[in-house]
Amino acid sequence: MLVGRLIKGTHTIKESIFNKDNEEADFRDLLEEGLISICRDLDIPVPLWLNKNTSEFARYRKTFFAKDQFVENVKFDRFELKIE
Repeated sequence: MLVGRLIKGTHTIKESIFNKDNEEADFRDLLEEGLISICRDLDIPVPLWLNKNTSEFARYRKTFFAKDQFVENVKFDRFELKIE
């Protein structure tokens, strides 16, 4: 299960869950599909995925996207993506 949260200050202002069990699909493909689905559900643009996001996600099973990783202006401080 992949969870996306929009965070402003210390509060979660919106949350979305992507849950798709497909044993045949590649993890990377499911992650990409989940990220796009969560962003669509939260009505935000898809952020730029940086090397820091890859290492955080591999190490901690979660990563954060800052405002500067979005091409458009956003009304939250950060976007958290986490496997639960």
